[in-house]
Amino acid sequence: MSEPILPQRFAETIRNLRQEHVLRFWPHLGRDQRAQLLCDLEAVPFAELPGLVDAYVLKRPEAVRHGDLAPAEVLSPSGPESATRNAAAWQCGVEAIRAGRVCAFTVAGGQGTRLGFDGPKGAYPISAVRNATLFQLFAESLRGVGRRWGHTPVWYIMTSPTNHADTERFFRAHGMFGLEPNAVRFFQQGQMPAFMPDGRIALADRHRLALSPDGHGGSLRALAASGALRDMQQRGIDIISYFQVDNPLVQTIDPLFVGFHIQRASEISSKAVRKASDTEKVGNFCMADGRLCVIEYSDMPESIARERNTDGSRRFDAGSIAIHLLNRDFVERLVAPGSNVRMPWHRADKRSPILVGDGDAARIESSDIVKLEMFIFDAIPLARNAMVTYVDRAEEFSPVKNAGGVDSPATTRRDLVRRAARWLDAAGCSVPRKPDGEPAATIEISPAFALDAADLRERLPQCPNIREGDRVVLE
Repeated sequence: MSEPILPQRFAETIRNLRQEHVLRFWPHLGRDQRAQLLCDLEAVPFAELPGLVDAYVLKRPEAVRHGDLAPAEVLSPSGPESATRNAAAWQCGVEAIRAGRVCAFTVAGGQGTRLGFDGPKGAYPISAVRNATLFQLFAESLRGVGRRWGHTPVWYIMTSPTNHADTERFFRAHGMFGLEPNAVRFFQQGQMPAFMPDGRIALADRHRLALSPDGHGGSLRALAASGALRDMQQRGIDIISYFQVDNPLVQTIDPLFVGFHIQRASEISSKAVRKASDTEKVGNFCMADGRLCVIEYSDMPESIARERNTDGSRRFDAGSIAIHLLNRDFVERLVAPGSNVRMPWHRADKRSPILVGDGDAARIESSDIVKLEMFIFDAIPLARNAMVTYVDRAEEFSPVKNAGGVDSPATTRRDLVRRAARWLDAAGCSVPRKPDGEPAATIEISPAFALDAADLRERLPQCPNIREGDRVVLE
């Protein structure tokens, strides 16, 4: 096998950008190491580097201004005359789903490390009785959509270089969870190099760049780079239902949400919940300079987060749950080469082990670096007619992020059981309760069987006989 040859374009580009240090060990690398370094170099958007380094590394971006913030206008699905409005939106959404216009898009590049799980986070078992994984629940939800509305949406799954192969193997080992193979498409998230404070690309080793994922906002670039946008266009898909892998309560495809999105001619629509506390660790939907936007909890001054309306209610109360609808042509416009509509990058200062020194003295040492990433919500101010609507947290949001405490497997399973019990209550069934009102049985409803309380009422031939301590599955 021949030795990997350094392409002339890399050599010239690296020299012009004064990043020659990334090749200083090339003469001493073996064949496999050279191949790995070339692979890393392919991931670097060299054309963007001069502007990025100047704007985000050598300089610090201007701090976010908060003085002109106002609460966002949020659509509420409940309220006066909502029934007629919601029915029209629901029917509009159903028609779009039946026509194949809507796809699912899951950001699933993370590992289950924080949960003590060795593998892709989507492979984490989370359901209360069957131990169904996150991926399985999403697949069952899409099958439920196909059963209910006559068309099973295509599912695009963004992985990472760390978990891509494992994710594909996991799906194959489980028969694609009952989905047609050509209706599930995997692609990898983009990566960005980390930089030293002087603007040079950091090295993780003699033959490796220090690369890291480019953020959930980078998912839009990955849709284009992978060919997924082109695939959507060929399939007639023009609405993308975006959600992250850690929330098993998500409605993968929501007809009411889709209907609102279409009726309001929105290019991006978002779901919000009323915040659990002033400083809950979720983004805040706000208006800034007349545009809808999200201010991260870490960027929101506590004094503003605690502001109250005259009636004592929280002034900034709409929390982002990372569920969005995006028009495909809007994404195409954002990522088009030479587009004057660009999402910003965010700088994160870290200490990380990188290679320092030259020759035999080169060593791995913890050093200051700068990482760059994009956030999906930064697309909102760039969209036409951006919209946000409230949803019920208990119905749609209970992420699994931590091994214990808040947003843990225990709280997520609790919320899944609570929701299943409420749906059975709404169907007129009897669910045993503990003195504190919690379900006294462990109940699980597969999304393939029922997508919501109304679907369950129609699907349930008769109420199950549930006794205290039972473990019940409807599938």
